[in-house]
Amino acid sequence: MSETIQLRKRGVFTLPKSLREKYHLEEGDALHLMDVDGVFVLTPMAPMVPELAREIECLREEGGLSTDELVQQLRATRERLTHERYGDEPATPDA
Repeated sequence: MSETIQLRKRGVFTLPKSLREKYHLEEGDALHLMDVDGVFVLTPMAPMVPELAREIECLREEGGLSTDELVQQLRATRERLTHERYGDEPATPDA
């Protein structure tokens, strides 16, 4: 598909309705613009939070974990990784 669009004041342009409908784009949706040696590539940005939430829920169900168990495992993993990266917490001087 090829379309011609016109740049208006302040760099504003309108995506053709056919593209907005095809990709379910609505006002306020984020798009990523990349300049590839003078070729502009405009890509819809999928919201990450809902995708990640779905993926986490699938992994939780596959592992047979409750939400509390998942959170406990995440905290334990964070503590382990922090310890591996930064070592023990420095001792605090007595007050």
